[in-house]
Order: sequence, then C-alpha cells, then structure tokens
Amino acid sequence: FIQMLRSAKKIDVLELLRRAPEEMLPFVVEAAVATQSVASLAALSDFLDFGKEPKSLLEKFLYAAAFSPRPSGELLHLVLDKLDGKQLASEVWETGIVAVGSLVGKLCQQKLCGLQEVERGVATILGGLRGAKEEPEVVVYLLALGNAGLPETIPTLLDYAEEGPTAITTAALSALRRFPAQHISSKVKRAMRRIFHEKRKSYEKTCRLAAAEMLLDNEPSPMDVLNILLATNELETEMATFLLLKVQNSLRADHHPARKIMKDIMRDPQINNYNFFSKAGISSSFSGPLTVTQDLLSTFGLDLLFLEGGLLRKSVSDFSLLSRGRWLRAAQVTIEAQGMESMLGENLLEGEEEPELTARMSAIFFDVQLRPIVFFQGYTDLMAKVLLSSGEPTSVVKGNLLLMDHHQVIPLQSGLQVAIKLQGGLGLDISADMGVSIWEQELKTSINTRGSLAIDFQAELDAPFLQATLRSQTEVETSIHFDTMLRFSGSPVLMCLQLREEQVPYR
Repeated sequence: FIQMLRSAKKIDVLELLRRAPEEMLPFVVEAAVATQSVASLAALSDFLDFGKEPKSLLEKFLYAAAFSPRPSGELLHLVLDKLDGKQLASEVWETGIVAVGSLVGKLCQQKLCGLQEVERGVATILGGLRGAKEEPEVVVYLLALGNAGLPETIPTLLDYAEEGPTAITTAALSALRRFPAQHISSKVKRAMRRIFHEKRKSYEKTCRLAAAEMLLDNEPSPMDVLNILLATNELETEMATFLLLKVQNSLRADHHPARKIMKDIMRDPQINNYNFFSKAGISSSFSGPLTVTQDLLSTFGLDLLFLEGGLLRKSVSDFSLLSRGRWLRAAQVTIEAQGMESMLGENLLEGEEEPELTARMSAIFFDVQLRPIVFFQGYTDLMAKVLLSSGEPTSVVKGNLLLMDHHQVIPLQSGLQVAIKLQGGLGLDISADMGVSIWEQELKTSINTRGSLAIDFQAELDAPFLQATLRSQTEVETSIHFDTMLRFSGSPVLMCLQLREEQVPYR
C-alpha cells in the first residue's frame, strides 16, 4: 500500500482519505504518514482537522509520525502546524508533544539538527516546559525531552529531577535514563548521589531507587557501588531487597557495565556474606536472556517493588535488544499504584507525606515514550471507575507502523548495479487493565500485547542483457499476556504472576 501511495498525486491520496470506509480510515492515515511523499503529506494536511476529527484518529496519525524510522523535516512541520495554537483534547495534546520529541530525536540522529523545523520543535518543548503550571503538563514535556535525547537538555532535566515533587522527579529521571552512558557525566552522577543519599531533601523511594539504578548502569565507580551496597543496611526492607537483587542480576549478566567492579567488590567477605544479602523482603528484580546470537542479545526483565505492608508499589516489565553495542528498548511497561496503604489503614513512616491515591501506567516501545495513562486519581475517581467500569481494557497503542524503510544501490565489480529495498511493518495492539476490588481486597493488573511483523526484501539486477530479481517475505505473529493478582485480605499478602505466550507462527 505504501509503495502504491509513493507514486500517487495529492488529489488521489486526498480522494482516498475522503472515501475510505470508517474502519479502514486509520490504516490509510498510517500508510500516508509512512509514505512521507510531498503529495501524501499535503493531502494529510488538507484532510486532518484537529478541531473535528475523532481523538482516536488523531492519535493514530501522531503515533504513526512518532514511530517513523526516518522522518523528514516536512513531517515534523506538519505535526507542529496541526498542534499550534489550537484547543485540543488532553490525550491528543499529550500524544502530540511526545511525538514532537520523538521526531526531533530521530532527525538529529540523521544529522539534521540544524533544520528550522527541529529548532522550532525544541523551542516548542522547552518553551512549553517553562510555561507549564500543572504537574501533568510538566511530566509530558519532560517525557518529550527523553524522546528527543538531546545532550544539551540534560542540565534542565537535572534541575527538575532534584527540585520537583515526586511525579516530576520520576519523569525527569525516566528521561535521563534514556541517554547513553557517554552522556552520563560526573555532574549527572553527583546529582544522582544527592537524590539517592537524600543530601538536600527527602525523596520518594521509587525516585531514590531510580537514581541508584542510574549510578549502577552507567560505568559506576567502585565507591558508588560500595556506598549503595552499604546504604542497604539503613534502608527499609523492601528497598534493600530490591537493590541487592539488582546488584546480583548485574553479576550474572555478561553485558552489564558494572559486572567487573561488582566482582571485585564481592571479594570482600564483609559484604559478600549471607547476613548482608539475606534481606527478608518480597520485592524482586529479575533479568535474563531470551535470545542469544552472534549479533543480537534480547533480554526480558521484571521488577516488582512492594511496600512494607505487602502492596505492590511499582512493576516494570521490559523486553530489550542489544546489537552491536546499541540498546533498543523494544517494550517497557511500568505500572505504579500509590496511596493504597492509607485506604487499608496502614501507618505511614514518620515524616513521610501521604500520597494521593493514584494508579498510572507508562510505556516505551521501540525507544518511543508514549503518553502516560492514569487509571484513577483520588478516592472519588476510583469509586466512580469501580462502579461504572465497562470491563473493557484501556488501549495503550494500536495501529500499523513502518519500522524499516531502506533503499540502497550497490555497484558490483562487474560494473553492474544491484538495487536493494527492505521494508518492515509492524501491526501492534497493546492494552492494559487495572482492577481494584475493595470488598474482596484484590488488585489485578493485566497487560496484553499482540503484534505481527512483516518484512519484505527485494534485490534487483537490471542490465540491458539481463534481469534478475530475488525476493523474500517474512511474517511472524506473537501474543504475550502478563497478569498480576494480589490478595491483601490476610497476611502475608498472596500474589500470583502469570506470563502467557501464545504459539508463534513464523512464515
């Protein structure tokens, strides 16, 4: 469909968009974005009215732009024009801002940082961040900076990480963790130490743990590792358990940057002993390989952080790929629940603020941070959603994305030329659900991921006396369901985790 649209005129693409049946329209919009021809972008500009179109179609357009493998300056220009100065639904505005961040980052990777559209995109994010009054707005702008990955924005992110309230600190740390190790300077590490060791003010436990992980994952010094390990003696049980498991994981992972330092530290019997590592918490951190080949390492990781009373505070499931020294987060889904302990009559620790009852989710797919989703915020909102729940899961992202788009002409020694085309498309449907039953005292979360990948490869030799074409098509489908269920009516809290993978057809 994309190959067909590449040779179409603007009037033809516009007619196609206007005449497409309702259920086919999102697919046509996604294909027109992926085509990125002058005609298709001009047709989209005329067709999409951000004041009238349904939210779902506008989000489809913005996510298709955010996931473009090699976006053009014209595509960023179109997105910025559609967002500029309009009263938009919050979901569309949030998706648009994180899409601008993703487009800026990808254009800079193509060495196109000097484009006028890129400068306008950066100004839009930084100007919006400076003028943002509400906490959710600040969070979205910080996540967009994480998508952009511009080293010059690191000082801004550090300011928000150190000074902000919990949600803003979390978002700023999440953005900083997207940067490769060469950008995590001594200044960044000093800020992470101040957050973890609470030198300037007290921080929420998930923020402190994120700062410790930043130190451990980015070429740590032996002193940093030692101080984090020694600090576990002073931390509450669940935080200490979580951190010690993180250290043990890095010892097992051949590719981990701290592995050699950890092994050296473990030679000290004062640290490497049963008493030190036998924390009795139920939090866990696991990471292990799924596929190992000469060129590729794919890993699955699962982090579960519990509160002292046994409630789940945060879960992170992560599928990552490491190839030729570069990390790609294929999928990372984070679910957080806050403020549950007060609802169940648990006491807070001395000096700790009572957090608002909230459950939210954030996700990263193919290194693009999606807009955060709030399941409920506040007790009234929770009760309304419990009583009026439709039972339908919340859609996180659903659509068709062009992941690979490569065209190359290779001259042969004989003087002939081979033209190579490679395209890869991904159909993705990810939904999440969180249910709280106050009467049965149960908390259920489920993340459902369905995907199909199609890769089309063609090599063509075209000479006056000879024509030859080699073509290969590959398709794979997969479906992964991750469910957690907590029953906190008794002590200890009962928990069930289930990861189901349906059979993978590969053609």
